[in-house]
Formats: sequence, structure tokens, C-alpha cells
Amino acid sequence: MTSLSEIGEPGNWASLTAHYFGTKSEPPEVIIMAKLIYATITSLDGYTEDKVGRFDWGAPDEQVSSFVNDLERSAGTYLYGRRMYETMLFWETVQDLADEPPCVRDFTEMWKAADKIVYSKSLEAVSSARTRIVREFDPGVIQGMKSTLERDITVAGPNLAAQAFRAGLVDECQLFVTPIVLGGGKPSLPNDVRLELELLGERRFRSGVVFLHYRTSRTDSEHP
Repeated sequence: MTSLSEIGEPGNWASLTAHYFGTKSEPPEVIIMAKLIYATITSLDGYTEDKVGRFDWGAPDEQVSSFVNDLERSAGTYLYGRRMYETMLFWETVQDLADEPPCVRDFTEMWKAADKIVYSKSLEAVSSARTRIVREFDPGVIQGMKSTLERDITVAGPNLAAQAFRAGLVDECQLFVTPIVLGGGKPSLPNDVRLELELLGERRFRSGVVFLHYRTSRTDSEHP
């Protein structure tokens, strides 16, 4: 089988087509893997929570929320730690959305439709549909999911994401940088992993939030 990297630039498709028409052979099978995406709201100085664990300072407005929804449409599986899962359970239990903006109703439907995996050693039962508990983070299992799933996987929460970063599993980072300096708290990115990042896109919002979209590339050394 031939991967996308072996095929090369889009311009090579013409010569490939001519080759396979000339030999009457079947074209190569192109392997498209699901991506593992880390998306987070972060302060300007790189924290997802302040020193007392609050993250209300990062609540997105309607413009940002609608943009997040568009990004989430490619994902079919969410990976959570226990605390993040319990925070996100709001979307399973919320009842009255009649007075909420369309972006809230839209995200609620997407969240309920996605598969959820919760990594926890202590959680005994889940409180949402399409959800299962896993006791240990196994990089081999995640790599297998990337190879077989048709839709992308997102990992939420810096602690769980750090394990994925260390295992070299994260393909993209989607950072929503909020115009606030916290001066300490929970870091949005791990301290012991070195990555080269390629900027794929950016966007500024009226609220002052800046979206930065990166592709990751692991270097030979994990440490600076």
C-alpha cells in the first residue's frame, strides 16, 4: 500500500494516472488516518486554569463558539480525563435550550452524538451515552484508533494531553489564546516535550481571542 507521503505533491497525480492507465493496473490505495487533535483555551502566558483552578475567564462568546463547532465537526471521538468529563457532562444533562443561541444547541447535538472515552482509575460509572471508561492510557490503542477510525479524535485537558504528547500521538494543536495573563496555574502544554510546530492557520476574534492552528512534528530530542 502507498501512503500520502509516498505519493508526494498534488502535481504528481497526473504522472501517476498516466502510469496506471498505461499499465492497466489498479491505482495505489491511499491510507488516510484519523488525526489526534489537542484543542484548548489558554491564557496569554500559557495556562488553562488559574492558581485556584478557575477557567471561567476563558468562556467563549457566540462568535468563538460557532467557530469551535465548525472545527469539531471532523471529530467523532472525544478523550477525557475524569475532571474534564465531569465538566462536560453539562451537555448531556442540559434540558431547556430554547432560549440559547444556535451555537449552543449545535454543540449539544454534536457532543451527544460523539463517542466518549474517559480515562480514570476511580470513576465507577458514566452518566452519558456513547461513553466508556478506560483505566490506563495505552498509546498503542490510540495509534490503532487513528489507523482505523474514519473521523478525527480530540483529546481534552492538559494532563491527559501531556500523555499523548509524550507518546508522539498528537497531530495538531488548536489553541484559543485569551487576552489575559494569569501569572500561574495549570500549564496548557507539557514542560518535558519538545515539538516543532508548523502554523496551518490563524484567526482573530472581536473579543480579542486569537486562534492558532498548528501541525506537530516531533524532534529527535524530547528535551530542549
